[in-house]
Amino acid sequence: MGVGSILFLGASLVVFVYGVMLYNGLVQVKHAVARAWSNIDVLLKQRHDELPKLVETCKQYKQFEQTTLQRVVEARSRVQAARERGDIQALGQAEAQLRAGVGQIFAVAENYPELKADQSFMQLQGRITSLENAIADRRELYNEAANINNVRIEQFPSLIIAQAFGFDAKPLLEFSSVEKADVDMKVLFG
Repeated sequence: MGVGSILFLGASLVVFVYGVMLYNGLVQVKHAVARAWSNIDVLLKQRHDELPKLVETCKQYKQFEQTTLQRVVEARSRVQAARERGDIQALGQAEAQLRAGVGQIFAVAENYPELKADQSFMQLQGRITSLENAIADRRELYNEAANINNVRIEQFPSLIIAQAFGFDAKPLLEFSSVEKADVDMKVLFG
């Protein structure tokens, strides 16, 4: 075997190993996105299970605003449907509506001293608030993982491997303009 053949085999081996490393890196990034989504999904499921308890606790106070409760129930259904379909755009929109509804429940509860003093309501309020904060954190992690994935599959030479093996871009969880805006306390408590 000549020197040229050895150099060719050596260069081919280096290119092959580099390609395998690129592929493995893309697989790792793809699974990081899936893991981040799974973390969100777990928290959404927990919140999905807690919200009926909150609604039922509020319903026990007969004069509590039924329209507010109905909006939360409907938004909860939209979140669940989007979650089951894996529709990230619809999930972002439904999430915004659900968070607004839950915020409205907490705001309206201020007018019901008996409800505010109810131990069950207070525990549920704390639990849901905690879940909301965790979901916000996980949304940020998901967007970061999706962004890393999207950048990696567009960079050269990863682009070649990504196209060859069908790696695709992941959608970001978009925040509505309502979620980005400052809270209008007059509307919330008015």
